[in-house]
Amino acid sequence: MSQKRLFLLDAYALIFRGYYAFIKNPRINSKGLDTSAIMGFMNSLLDVIKREKPDHLAVAFDKGGSEARLEMFEAYKANRDETPEAIKIAVPYIQEILKAMHIPVIEMSGYEADDIIGTLSKQAEKQGYITYMVTPDKDFAQLVSENIFVYRPARMGNGIEIWGIPEVQEKFEVSHPEQVIDYLGMMGDAVDNIPGFPGVGEKTAKKLIAEFGNMENLLANTDKLKGKMKENIENNAEQGLLSKKLARIILDVPVKFHEEDFELNTPDFEKVKAIFHDLEFRQLTENLVKTFRLEGVQIEVGKKNTPEINKQVSDNAQFDLFSTPSTQSTNTTNQSGYQTIESKSHFYQYVSSPIARKLLIKKLCSQKSVCFDTETTHIKSLEASLVGIAFSWESKKGYYVPFTQNKDEAQKMLEEFRPFFESESIEKIGQNLKYDIKVLSNYGMQVKGPLFDTMIAHYLINPDMRHNMDILAETYLNYSPISIESLIGKKGKNQLSMQQVPLEKQTEYAVEDADITLQLKQYFKPILEETGTQKLFNEIEIPLVSVLADMENEGIRLDVNFLKSMSIDMAKEIALFEEKIFTEAGETFNLASPKQLGDILFDKLKIGGPKPKKTKTGQYATGEEVLGYLAKDHEIIQNILEWRQLVKLQSTYVEALPSQVDKNTLRVHTDYMQTVAATGRLSSNNPNLQNIPIRTERGRQIRKAFIARNEDYILLAADYSQIELRIIAALSGEENMIKAFQNNEDIHRSTAAKVFNVPLAEVTKEQRSNAKTVNFGIIYGVSAFGLSNQTNLNRSESAALIEAYYQTYPRLKAYIHEQIEFARSNGFVETISGRRRYLKDINSANAVVRGAAERNAVNAPIQGSAADIIKIAMINIHRKLKEGKFKTKMLLQVHDELVFDAYKEELDAVEKLIKSEMEQAFVLSVPLVVDMGKGRNWLEAH
Repeated sequence: MSQKRLFLLDAYALIFRGYYAFIKNPRINSKGLDTSAIMGFMNSLLDVIKREKPDHLAVAFDKGGSEARLEMFEAYKANRDETPEAIKIAVPYIQEILKAMHIPVIEMSGYEADDIIGTLSKQAEKQGYITYMVTPDKDFAQLVSENIFVYRPARMGNGIEIWGIPEVQEKFEVSHPEQVIDYLGMMGDAVDNIPGFPGVGEKTAKKLIAEFGNMENLLANTDKLKGKMKENIENNAEQGLLSKKLARIILDVPVKFHEEDFELNTPDFEKVKAIFHDLEFRQLTENLVKTFRLEGVQIEVGKKNTPEINKQVSDNAQFDLFSTPSTQSTNTTNQSGYQTIESKSHFYQYVSSPIARKLLIKKLCSQKSVCFDTETTHIKSLEASLVGIAFSWESKKGYYVPFTQNKDEAQKMLEEFRPFFESESIEKIGQNLKYDIKVLSNYGMQVKGPLFDTMIAHYLINPDMRHNMDILAETYLNYSPISIESLIGKKGKNQLSMQQVPLEKQTEYAVEDADITLQLKQYFKPILEETGTQKLFNEIEIPLVSVLADMENEGIRLDVNFLKSMSIDMAKEIALFEEKIFTEAGETFNLASPKQLGDILFDKLKIGGPKPKKTKTGQYATGEEVLGYLAKDHEIIQNILEWRQLVKLQSTYVEALPSQVDKNTLRVHTDYMQTVAATGRLSSNNPNLQNIPIRTERGRQIRKAFIARNEDYILLAADYSQIELRIIAALSGEENMIKAFQNNEDIHRSTAAKVFNVPLAEVTKEQRSNAKTVNFGIIYGVSAFGLSNQTNLNRSESAALIEAYYQTYPRLKAYIHEQIEFARSNGFVETISGRRRYLKDINSANAVVRGAAERNAVNAPIQGSAADIIKIAMINIHRKLKEGKFKTKMLLQVHDELVFDAYKEELDAVEKLIKSEMEQAFVLSVPLVVDMGKGRNWLEAH
């Protein structure tokens, strides 16, 4: 019989790990709850169960901290940041889930999870068990034996790690695992505030253990040490012994391992499902079913009937087409708790004959509001051909029109639908309508009339959530749509195209999308009104859809030969930097390897002092922040940063842009996304034109590659001047700043004159630069420390400058306070157009988390208002260019700048039009000012 296995999970270590794994993209549900910690922990738990199929399993929690260690050392763990609010909220949920899963939760007041796991591991070992301590915490290595292992879960693409005795010996360079206690005691632990010996880091601790075996032996033989090391260890002997005691995991916690209490049983699926449903965990429910092999589970809360689907319409079946079938409602759900096409009554038909299409079009044209959804051959609209179009105007009912792949015949078929698509009175509903509009424009079809985009509606209602249709359907309709992969397979060479899918399945998939989108519209419409965002939706975001569709279709011409020449020059420059760096390093190595680079800089060249910063994986940190701080004193690091910039520019833009030129239009067509940035700003993708560097000379050179259409055109750039400062002046009502803008003064020079108390004419270049840094930094809550890093001022000078700034602009300080207080009371802040930014952490007990929310409370209305203003300008300019039948086209929006392909004969007229519309887009108490430029390429025009 095989040896029984016990898995003990370190709850908080896995919860924190899960929370920080999602820190850049938190999982926020429709209720505004941050579920990252719960999801991260559950992923780890289910992964262990699925991989290892353990016999016995339990989860250990800390409860109140370690009383014994606090008695020994009052400052133990004293420097830890307060637990993030999301983790505090997560723990009761996790314990409730574990209870429903019949997994024991072990906690003991006054003890840490480490001690509970250590005690149980040793008890289980005596009862013949192999124990796996599931944790990312290296401290557990001290407990490893022949039958006790550290099980480090998979993370960031890396597989699981299991540390037995050989792995601990190799990692810590010890002869037996118990020496890990000496290792931890010698070097201390900043996280737990264990002091250790001064000047002893990881390498020194390993060296001392190799020579002396343990701390007691080291202290008995300090005569063998030299210099500062000898002095540090002798003077801190008691501190070292205390640190070893603090690092030792306690093995006599009053808990008992009774194997029958730790057996892994089948969970109460109903209870777990209810909790997951409340948290809006879609994939986890399915994962649970698969993990415990609960495929047979079926949860019925109503009668199941056979749904009517896919009735074909023939020439003689006119009455079937628009009859309302008698269907019985059902609430049957699938294993994951959601209703599906298999369980919900619906009436979906395909319409394949001319007569049936005629009837359908007649019905479409008599509606006030219709949802439509295109099925195509490609995700890129310019390369996509129509496969079919689905229509729905009544919940649970819809029709699908398949199209031939012959372009001419498809064009003729689509022409039949022109009265519907170009009707000004019929509202068109869709999810990501911009894509459908662009596909139809390939066939010369315009989509007119009022629009309702469910993706944009949800973005305004809950900007921090994801907005794809599957998530929205599951969250708001308790419905799980058919996955595209179930039709065409996963990405790869064997993936089908939609036109290869049988017509019946196309119909189910396409009409379901239209039906669900229609239902989402009905759900979101009243919420837009409740949240005060209906006007923003109707007057800015929806009109912008058609504007962006036209801009994306237009694209911009690219000088591919210029970029090829630039790439050759950059390759030479990159090689020169590599040669310099290798000479300075004294050897060649892989510059792109953070590990190799760290070893060269911090081990070989001894840059960065005795304790260089390390990553969580234990290797040296070589990110921009670390190297940027060291660059001013080390030429090799300056060269490395230059090399990195060149390599990034070459790979991201110089070499990549030519491959993104469309083969038919010979232009680059970016995709603008309205529903990504919570501030309301647009983002761009494929290629991302928002991030082309402008502050460096090499970055600016890339803009030379973007050129006018032909000799009859010129690129025209229009850029809002200091729009964010103008907005904060207007919103705050700061009279001194408003007057400076009204008098058309240089705001940075004006600020410097006031702050440094010198006449305007005597302001130095450095004073203006410092004032500029504060002007822009104040929006983002710049501190004295932050300002000193960005200027030549020390921290006290920076603090004095900030104080003088607020005395100069007293209303500004009051405005910042008012914004934060408004956010505390309401949970959100608003832009000039009513765009909301929800701030769930504004009242957090964690000062760091709360501080970030407070900064957002100030800068979100400013950034968002700037986004609102340029969007209004884009809508108005687009309309005026169309109405005037100008050949000039709007091509790009990059932050506060618009770029146009201007027809030279129209130049004077369009310059006046663009400047006027941008400056009059929104009336503030300060004037909006637009700088105009023109040239053969974007750089010249900017």
